Amino acid sequence: MSRPGELRVLGPVEAVGPAGRALVHGTRQRAVLGVLALHAGSVLPASRLIDVLWGENPPRTAVKTLHSHVARVRQALTACGFPTVLRTREPGYLLEVEPEVVDALRFHRLVRAARDHLGRDNADAAAPLLREALALWRGDAFADAALESWGCGEVDTLHELRLSALEDLWDAELRLGGHVEAARELPRLLAAHPTRERLAGLCMLAMHRRGQHTDALGVFRALRTRLAEEFGVDPGPELVELHTAILRRDPELDPRPTPRGPAQLPAGVGHFTGRAAELSTLDSVIAGSGDEQPVVVISAAAGMGKTSLAVQWARGVADRFPDGQLFLDLGGQDAGRALTAADALAHLLRALDVPDERMPAELTERSALYRSLLHGRRCLVLVDNVGTTEQVLPLVPGSGRSLLVVTSRQTLAALGTRHAVRPVALDSLGHIESVELLSRVIGADRVGREPGAAARLSRLCGGMPLALRLAAARLVAVPGRSVAVSAAELVGAGRLDTLAVEGDTRTVRAVFASAYDPLEPGRARMFRLLGVAPGTTVSASLGATLCGVPLERARESLAALSAAHLITEVDSDRFRFHDLVREFAAGKAKRDERALALSRLVDWYLVVADEANRVIDPNRDLVTPTLRHTRTRVPFDDRRGALAFLDAERPNLRAVAQCARELGRLDSAWQFTYLLTSFFDATGHWHDRVELCRQGAAAATALGDPVAEAEMLRALGVAYFMTRRLREALEANQSALRTVRAAGDLVGEGHVHNNIANAYAELRRFDEAIAAHRLAVARCAEAGSDLGRALSQRNLGHTFVRMGRAEESLVPLTDALATFRGLGNARLEAATLDTLGEALLQRGDHRAALAHLGEAVAVSRAIGDRWLEWESLLDTGRAHLDAGDVPQALAHFREALDLSNEVGDRHGEASALNQLGRAYLAGGDLAAARDHLERSLAIRTAVPDDYELAHLHRDLGDLESRTGDTTTATRHWSRARSLYHQANATTEADALAARVP
Repeated sequence: MSRPGELRVLGPVEAVGPAGRALVHGTRQRAVLGVLALHAGSVLPASRLIDVLWGENPPRTAVKTLHSHVARVRQALTACGFPTVLRTREPGYLLEVEPEVVDALRFHRLVRAARDHLGRDNADAAAPLLREALALWRGDAFADAALESWGCGEVDTLHELRLSALEDLWDAELRLGGHVEAARELPRLLAAHPTRERLAGLCMLAMHRRGQHTDALGVFRALRTRLAEEFGVDPGPELVELHTAILRRDPELDPRPTPRGPAQLPAGVGHFTGRAAELSTLDSVIAGSGDEQPVVVISAAAGMGKTSLAVQWARGVADRFPDGQLFLDLGGQDAGRALTAADALAHLLRALDVPDERMPAELTERSALYRSLLHGRRCLVLVDNVGTTEQVLPLVPGSGRSLLVVTSRQTLAALGTRHAVRPVALDSLGHIESVELLSRVIGADRVGREPGAAARLSRLCGGMPLALRLAAARLVAVPGRSVAVSAAELVGAGRLDTLAVEGDTRTVRAVFASAYDPLEPGRARMFRLLGVAPGTTVSASLGATLCGVPLERARESLAALSAAHLITEVDSDRFRFHDLVREFAAGKAKRDERALALSRLVDWYLVVADEANRVIDPNRDLVTPTLRHTRTRVPFDDRRGALAFLDAERPNLRAVAQCARELGRLDSAWQFTYLLTSFFDATGHWHDRVELCRQGAAAATALGDPVAEAEMLRALGVAYFMTRRLREALEANQSALRTVRAAGDLVGEGHVHNNIANAYAELRRFDEAIAAHRLAVARCAEAGSDLGRALSQRNLGHTFVRMGRAEESLVPLTDALATFRGLGNARLEAATLDTLGEALLQRGDHRAALAHLGEAVAVSRAIGDRWLEWESLLDTGRAHLDAGDVPQALAHFREALDLSNEVGDRHGEASALNQLGRAYLAGGDLAAARDHLERSLAIRTAVPDDYELAHLHRDLGDLESRTGDTTTATRHWSRARSLYHQANATTEADALAARVP
């Protein structure tokens, strides 16, 4: 699915993504984008797209030109932040985005919802939805796109729906008593559309209610005359009936009287935005036909908009509760000032017309009278800011016809043991909704002038509605203020104080304090210390360590904090803060407890990394971590558990290394980085590894320890190598080589030569690679390192395979495989099996190749090494493709693609897409081949690799040749040949010579 952004067709066709506005050139490209957006989520056949672009007279090159338009639209979408959403799907194309991203689809949804409310005579809810829907229009639909055939019908339908929505809006306004404004505006609208009977009827009714009876009758006469002259028909029966009623001055036409029963709902919050899923859940509560109404509990952290949601929904369904709507704020966020259940009942009973002299003294008697008065009545009771279950239990109606809705910062889980409960938990607004709220408050024009700054401001507020509203209010107060300046004020310390408006006591800091102050001391301490922790999530095990308490007690505190919505449980024993809540929590920590907590945190992560390294790769034993505190138990027992736990911790790892450096624990920073090597080797995520190794290398250099510095530079070189930054990899390893030589470390020198050789091989500088591999083998053998010698032999064999010299690879590969099996090193055994499979495939022995590759996949999966599994799957797919088994090739390439997406490897993703394109091409599915090759090409712009890019252009040339477009094919082949030369791949370049004039 798409990332946040918007696709617009209700006016000029536009795509606005996280990276800005897409540059879509030409009326036909905009037409393609627009109609695909209008049918988002559905496949539009190519024949239909050709029809919409050229109508009955398409050119001979229509198919090719359509492909070209789609490719350019796809590139424009990728550039603006909508990658991979435009897909090729037989028999055409699919734009895979959420309906809410498309303004026309959002318009349809809002109008449908409004009409549902109008059908239930709820104009209060319908009117704001219609205004929101109509505000999406920026001019005529598809204003700058050239549509033919059925596309013109789509535009006409949109315009008709817009006009009928305008009629619905004025219908709602008249029901709400807005006849004065309607009598002014409707004649102008009717003048533009003089034959619309419903519009004429609304105009007549508005004029009649305003006392303009003669003018109202004149509207009817004018319409009757025009219909007779132009169409030879009379007005319909509904309009004739209205005309008769106006002649009689029928009192049924007068505005409605005020409904009976209490109507205590507060005004809705201005510019209410989003929460579609939650509103739908609330709607479902009253949609059922059962006799029992559940208690609705809307819970969330302070500032998340619980009351706003509750009031917005309650006002929209008020007509469903004709006997009254009651509202009461219990003030439960402050236990010292909160209303008791008895006081709450007194307020509710007074609203139900019980005088003080008849008010029962006892709680049970008040509750019984309350239930009696609600019996048989259909009332909505909205109780805000409930602090405890005890506060709300006596307020539950006895009758199934009335509904109790409560809001609370607590989950009120105990309420579910007594009554049926429908929980509605709120989280932060999404990015689209956040920007939309900002746009509504400060104005769309202001956001349009600074879209990037508006997006940044929204992110800095973390999707918290209160924070967004306060930031927006500060901008509204100073119209000339730049959004970028306001966003800059929210960077770094002090942003909680920035999120305040003079004269409003509801600051972000104040609402957080009201949630923190009532906490029991142990829970408050847990909250403070977790706020100190760097990273994005915290585990129960870390919480126990920071507070120095048993794990079960830590879990109890965390459960309480989660129930109070101060933290959010994202997985078993794993929690996250909202960014602003984290800043508040960290600010409450005292200096001494902060220092102790961070020291314990660094030790805990060192122990976790050390224990994980022992079970993932026990051969990696250079480091025994230096600890300041007692060693604690880790939350895993085996290799798979360690990999899973560290994968959950991955977003935190760089921040922990940086924290260790900032604390002056340089030894801990580099040791931590070293101990995580086995985890990254097994799982990939190499871009994360680069950043972590930079921290480790900086710490080792500052420490002045040559062994540590060499190890970190070598690790950084490997990370650069795996992210295709080959020249940086060579530089890092050359620096490491100087350091290990100065230290006289033969094993280290062997490993560094091995890494240098790998980089040379990727750069296709094969002679230098072979020489470096042989140096690596010699140094490791001299030092007596069987592991290092075998690793260098394996990589030497791999380089021979890449050179097309499979025969020479077999001896070093077979020797290496025997050594790894003797050492029990399953990971390197799998890597060697994979390379042997490649060598056997190169020799034409498909059966033996597939056997070795299948074993490599099995071993990789058994040890949970996803990176090696990806490589083996890709090579297995190539073997099947080489044998002509396209279905099996596709299956393995798809698995490889899924794995690369899992680990965030863009190079791997591009390679898998390229191979899928080749397989589809071999199978004759040219549309799917084009889709996958073009998606791979789009990724290669971000992850450059001349050799892989050359493959892509070669395959695209083959594709164009198959479609008969020899000019484009030759252009691709020429580009591929040039890239092969740049990558020192002269054999591949020469193979294309015959195809390029």
